[in-house]
Amino acid sequence: MTQNENSETPQHSSRPLEPTPAAIVVGASSGMGAALVKALAKKGYHVAALARRQDKLDELVSGIKSNTIVKAVAHDVSDYEAVPALFSSLVDELGGLDLIIYAAGVMPKVGPDDFDFEKDKQQVEINLLGAMAWLNLAARRFQITKSGTIIGIGSVAGDRGRVGSPVYNTTKGALATYLEALRNRLTRHGVQVTTIKPGFVDTAMLDGVEGTFMVISPEKAADQILRAAERKRQVAYVPFQWRFIMLIIQHIPSFIFRKLSI
Repeated sequence: MTQNENSETPQHSSRPLEPTPAAIVVGASSGMGAALVKALAKKGYHVAALARRQDKLDELVSGIKSNTIVKAVAHDVSDYEAVPALFSSLVDELGGLDLIIYAAGVMPKVGPDDFDFEKDKQQVEINLLGAMAWLNLAARRFQITKSGTIIGIGSVAGDRGRVGSPVYNTTKGALATYLEALRNRLTRHGVQVTTIKPGFVDTAMLDGVEGTFMVISPEKAADQILRAAERKRQVAYVPFQWRFIMLIIQHIPSFIFRKLSI
């Protein structure tokens, strides 16, 4: 673990200081996750940035100039047994928890005739079960504290079963349903749950993907994600134009949709 140092001496004030908000970002070493860590630190959050690659996390944290705590924590989201103790220790170190973002995800290349259970299993473990392991704990805590925000990074790919990546689509569709269930359970306790459905974001996941359009940067995506949560959006497409694109795609009859390479 590493922690950045405060770059400035805080100014004293006669007014009582507001508690510093705290966030956990799971899947933070690159792409949208890394951009979200930077954006949260800029907004004045204490942040725990989690991912498998310690070197990438250290590089990320070292480049952030902030007066808040920004911790790099190496963690494999498929190590479910380690999650409860790690969650508890991070909440203690951050001085509480106001926001958790699950951004971890994998999408291995799958050929049109490829039915590979190991690839399928990896996607379910990381994209879905890892989210449940972390967000269940946050949900329990937020239900007790009657506050907090949960953000799950899904995908437009979860809106229909496409020929290209059957299990990736499945995990993102299941994640959306899980987040909806959390929302329905937690809203009455004052907890916000936001499902994010990005379109094409300029990350390593897009490498080799053909037919991309309306591609946005991770930084722009991060800004829109946090704004959606601040506005208490239940489901937000990023960018918002994907809402209309997917509305059309969702209403394409199945006998036509199955013939399309989308």
